[in-house]
Amino acid sequence: MFLRTREYEYSMKKFAVVLNFVFVLLLCLPLFLVGCGQNAEKLSSYQISATYDDDAKSLQCAQSVEYVNSSDNVLNEVCFFLYSNAFDEGQKVVSTSYTTRAYPNGESFGNIEFSSVEVGGTVAQFSISESGAILTVALVEELFPNEAVTIDMEFCVNLANIRHRLGYGNSTVNFGNFFPIACVYENGFVKNEFATNGDPFYSDVSNFEVEITYPQSFTLASTSEVTAESSNAGEVTATISAPKVRDFCFVLSEKFEKISADADGVTVNYYFYDDDNAQAHLETAVKAVETFGELFGKYPYSQLSVVKNDFCFGGMEYPNLVMIADDLDAETVDYVIVHEIAHQWWYGVVGNNEFTDAWVDEGLTEFSCALFYEKNSEYGLQYSVIMENARATYQNFVRIFVSIYGQCDESMDRNLNQFATEPEYVNCTYTKGMLLFDCVRSSMSDRKFFKCLRDYFEDYSFKNSSSERLIESFSKSAGINLEGLFKSWTNGTVKIGI
Repeated sequence: MFLRTREYEYSMKKFAVVLNFVFVLLLCLPLFLVGCGQNAEKLSSYQISATYDDDAKSLQCAQSVEYVNSSDNVLNEVCFFLYSNAFDEGQKVVSTSYTTRAYPNGESFGNIEFSSVEVGGTVAQFSISESGAILTVALVEELFPNEAVTIDMEFCVNLANIRHRLGYGNSTVNFGNFFPIACVYENGFVKNEFATNGDPFYSDVSNFEVEITYPQSFTLASTSEVTAESSNAGEVTATISAPKVRDFCFVLSEKFEKISADADGVTVNYYFYDDDNAQAHLETAVKAVETFGELFGKYPYSQLSVVKNDFCFGGMEYPNLVMIADDLDAETVDYVIVHEIAHQWWYGVVGNNEFTDAWVDEGLTEFSCALFYEKNSEYGLQYSVIMENARATYQNFVRIFVSIYGQCDESMDRNLNQFATEPEYVNCTYTKGMLLFDCVRSSMSDRKFFKCLRDYFEDYSFKNSSSERLIESFSKSAGINLEGLFKSWTNGTVKIGI
């Protein structure tokens, strides 16, 4: 009996220990879940100190990246995309039809040169791919999931004299994609290449703290807001905090004027020169922010800058900042402003790989323009007319393409470098993309369709989408399987060109 009593006491003690453990676990579970959520939301952070030398047309930079391993794999290296090298000699950044517009003063080159790279304070081994597009930094120790490592680098960006995302023209100095940005990790780092068509970009949302020093004669327009500013010896140093954005961009000009207005609590700025209709263009930007906020979901930042500049392609989107080319005709400016602002939703907040899935953001953005004009009839552009014109434009493209090449690949799901010509890229991603979303809209009620758009925006805000994720999201919200419909358009089965 004594043995049985000892066994009983021992069993009860074990039970009490287990019970206490379960009780403590239940108490801590909410904290644990919150902690997991925080880890999942932990973003990489960039600290950049940049000084612009207008005489040398160069930007001297020191960059410190706290890179967070958000993957499920152990990493031995981190890869960065180097768009600055797209302007190096031997590269081709514009198609032949844009050469004169891009290089008004003759061909020019630029690149990025590294003076040091360190990991955790230790000199690191690094290499740059043969194409110049990818920087690979070897880590000193393995980086496990949810862990972070600090990567410091010093470099100089030498600017080309080119009217482009990155470069200087006669009126502005553009700093789009000027710094090494970490490649997205998806079962390995996504290593996009340079392309003459489209935007070869793909990045995760991160936090940015940027300090920019530039000559006092210039005015600065940038992603996010300047939090501090000081002047010394003819130079201005601006400190900018840009949390939870996908990229960072700034533009300098000695010609800028600036006007601002409010759009549902968002400060909309217009930086311009030589514009007699500046107030009207600012009003278009305000209406775009308000319209898209109502249709898709509220713009999540406090400011947005529309920046007129030296650019050869019409316009270009960055978080909180859009570039608008200064050589657009009066009838085109408003449309470009609307298009680039729509990208704040489709690219800026909801990301995707613009190299492999260009139609996902460009097609939806172009379709969003049609929705803007449907909601703002005072501009005199009817939704139905926009779609009819798009169809006619696409059909003319196919006829001409077939007459020249004998056949036309109408598929949309191609890499940027798989489009042989710029007209092929534009028509298959922008024009056909817009017609695709119009077809999806016609397949259901407007109530369901706009629910699809709002749900998609909510589900993938500050995340990366893809063609598959977009289709899955729309199908779920609509309550029907839309994969066949989408795929018939993207793989080229649907023929609307004849």
